[in-house]
Amino acid sequence: MATDTTEAPARPPRSPRTWRRRLGWLAGIWLASVAVMFVVALVFRFLMAAVGLSR
Repeated sequence: MATDTTEAPARPPRSPRTWRRRLGWLAGIWLASVAVMFVVALVFRFLMAAVGLSR
């Protein structure tokens, strides 16, 4: 009878950069969303000024 003696490969230890990378992605996504909202607000402001609804 043959028994399977293969072991699952050991996971490499987590690098300390993992949390920095995740935090960087979080900050990047947040900055991108703020930038997009700024552009949308500028477009709305331009459109409102074009139709005479703002100064």
